[in-house]
Formats: sequence, structure tokens, C-alpha cells
Amino acid sequence: MLKLEARPEASKFMSIASPLLALAITVVIGTILFVALGKDPVRGLQVFFVEPVKSLYALSELAMKATPLLLIALGLAVCFRSNVWNIGAEGQFILGAIFASGVAMQATPDTGRWIVVPVLLAGVLGGMVWAGIVALLRDRFNASEILVSLMLVYVADMVLGYLVYGPWKDPAGYNFPQTITFLKSTQVPKLMQGFRVNIGLLLALGLVAAFWVLLFRTYAGFQLQVGGLAPAAARYAGFSSRKALWTALLLSGGMAGLAGGLEAAGPLGQLTPHVPAGYGFAAIIVAFVGRLHPLGIVFSAVLMSMFYIGGELAQSRLGLPKSLTGVFQGLLLFTLLACDTLIHYRIRWKTAHVPAAKAAVVNTTTKEA
Repeated sequence: MLKLEARPEASKFMSIASPLLALAITVVIGTILFVALGKDPVRGLQVFFVEPVKSLYALSELAMKATPLLLIALGLAVCFRSNVWNIGAEGQFILGAIFASGVAMQATPDTGRWIVVPVLLAGVLGGMVWAGIVALLRDRFNASEILVSLMLVYVADMVLGYLVYGPWKDPAGYNFPQTITFLKSTQVPKLMQGFRVNIGLLLALGLVAAFWVLLFRTYAGFQLQVGGLAPAAARYAGFSSRKALWTALLLSGGMAGLAGGLEAAGPLGQLTPHVPAGYGFAAIIVAFVGRLHPLGIVFSAVLMSMFYIGGELAQSRLGLPKSLTGVFQGLLLFTLLACDTLIHYRIRWKTAHVPAAKAAVVNTTTKEA
């Protein structure tokens, strides 16, 4: 029979192989799912893993989807490494979009392209304000950051709804719940003509390098990680847990807010009730699949964006529900959690052990017969 046997120490090989194994199992289960739904599994897997990379335009769309996931997951990686569980990045993303939109709507036809910088900085500020509420309640009242950050997502959604259905509604928008279309000067510059991907991609890649330096080459990053791995040792060394809490949450909120600002002033070009796209929750999976490492997060963000695009294509080409995206995301997360067990345990085949007394009785009975 199969049994789990504790390893003497964590397996470095399995810590790298676990996400790959989880992806392989997800593909197998996805194939079974396509067959159960009466669809060609080869065509289904092609939609998810080939179509998003088959052309330059497809790659640009993949990069556009991956940018907010990458930004949010970088911030969450800092939080999780610090043992601060920020589950409300979606709300911080929404507030970033709201703050950025508020600045963008102040532009006039004479405003120059310089306004893009204040728009994005406003997005960062919005995310930090929303994450700061979580930090304040945790710091002053010892409230659970998990519950507070998660509940604030719904509050952020209500604030968004109030604005686009109320004071910020476009008077010339035929009563649709949306703001005015932002002026061209406020919109994030695109990288290439004819493609939607913008400079947010370059900004995200630059921040990957910055976060790698922060986490692995600075004293501040060392303090954050020690506080997460060994809180008692951090206190003994004189590291401030309050400072780590505020730093982690403000960084995470700022990154989510930046992603929201890029989304509102980028492909959307206005504020609508459809700003919440689930990026804040999907980025949690991205962070863990990427092993909370900036470089790993790049690859996991690309994978998760393939699921987003594949879900949209499956809806239009195969007649499957768009919720299939969430199914693949969930499968990847649960299979990853299962495969991570192999980091600390190994699978052994053990034969059934027959007690000595029972064996002696069996032998005696056999002889008498």
C-alpha cells in the first residue's frame, strides 16, 4: 500500500518540480473535462495553450493580460513572505482604478502627456490607502487582515458602483453606468502601433528586477522575510513587526493600485462597473505557482493569462461557459497544494506487516492441517 513518509529535509527538486507537476495534472483533468462536455480535447487544449501564442497579436494580448497579474502578484509575494495575508488585492485594484480615473477626468484638451504620470501615481496612492486601512485595523485592534482585506473588496465594489451610477456617470453616455471616455493625453502610451499592449509591460518587468533586489539583496527585504519565517527570531533581533506589517501591506496595495490605474487608463479608457476582473484573486495563485519569487511569478503570470484568454476563446469558439477560466485556475491551485505535499513527504510502497504472534498461529494451523 502507498504511504507518505516524512523526508529528513525539504526537497529542493520537488519545490521546483511541484508547479510543473501540478500543471501536467491540470492538463490531464482538463482533457477529461473536455471529453465529459462532449468537446474535442485536442481542440480544447489548443485553445488554451496554442492560440494565445500563435501570432504577434496574440502574444501582445497575452502580455497585456499578464501585466496586471504580474504587478499584483509581486506585491502579494512580499506580503506572503512577511506572513501578512493580504487577500483583498482585488479591492486595492479597484481603488487604484478609481483614483487614477479621478485624476484622468481632470484633464482638458490642452493637457500634455505628462498627466499620465500623475494618473498612475494616483492609482498607486489609491491602492495604498485601501491597504492602509487593513494595516491600521491589524496594527491598532489586532483585526484579522484576511477578513478585513477580503471584506474591503466588497466595499470597494460598492464605491465603484456609487460613482459610475451617480456623480461620475457620463451625462452623454445614454444612461450607461460609465464615466466619460478619457482624453487621449491621459491614456497610457502603447508599445506598438496597432496593438493594445502598453508601457505597463516594461514597467512591470522593471519592477520584477526591483523586487528581486529588495527581497534578496537588501537589509529591508531580509527583515521582512525573517519576520515571516521566524517571528520570534525577528523580535529577538530587534526587527519591528509593525514596520514589516505596514511595509508589506503598503507595497502590496500600491502594486495592486498601479495595476488598476494601468487598466483604467489603458485598455478600458474609462471607468465602468466591469473594472473588477478577478485579477486580485487570480494573482494569489500566480504568486504561489511562482514560488513567491519575482522571476517565477513572471512565468506563472503568463500561464494564468493564457487561462484568461483560453477561457474567452473557449466561449466564442467552442460554446463553453467563460467560467471555464475559473475552473482551470482552481484546478491549478488545488493540484499545486496537493503536489506541494511531496516537498516534505515522499511516497513509499509498503507491504502489509503481519504481526509475529499472528504469523505463528497461522504456521501452527498449517502444520496441524
